[in-house]
Amino acid sequence: MRRILLFIPFVICVILGVFFVKGLSLDPTQLPSAKIGKAFPAFSLEDLIKPDDLRSQSQLTGEVRLVNVWATWCPTCKQEHSFLNKLASTEGVKIIGINYKDERSKAVQWLKRYGDPYQFNVYDNKGSLGLDLGVYGAPETYIIDAQGVIQYRHVGAVDNKVWLGVKEKDGSVKLEGLKAKMLALGWNPQ
Repeated sequence: MRRILLFIPFVICVILGVFFVKGLSLDPTQLPSAKIGKAFPAFSLEDLIKPDDLRSQSQLTGEVRLVNVWATWCPTCKQEHSFLNKLASTEGVKIIGINYKDERSKAVQWLKRYGDPYQFNVYDNKGSLGLDLGVYGAPETYIIDAQGVIQYRHVGAVDNKVWLGVKEKDGSVKLEGLKAKMLALGWNPQ
């Protein structure tokens, strides 16, 4: 009986080792989201630039677009911002911003300084919309279809690799890009 008890720590270590190895192979940008395939959460929040204007989920219908969660305190948001400007100006991507847990004055200055790729910005200073979306932190970007349904979620910066996808050396697709996902949903680049 004592010999069997000696194997218990070994078995526990093997099981923990399997979980550890499995965890190392996971992609941290592929966090699961219970919101995929569901309507964008209902909200009524102020516009960042025009506080007297209220924004709601009904303004997210009619065409395929990106919704980008960002903040001035987020260094990765600054890193991706110039690429978002490029997408809006050269690719014709419609982007809605959610300014997440930020100070309004800093966010407005940020957009003046670095450019404003957004059609409009929702001011989510308390993080209530972010909570409803299941946001882990900024930046996060969602693809919304023309009916206002969340089709995809990307955690981390949007850059050229994320936009176009990643190909293997043999030319096969390793990771489908946001552009291909939007085109498949009927996005019409302008």
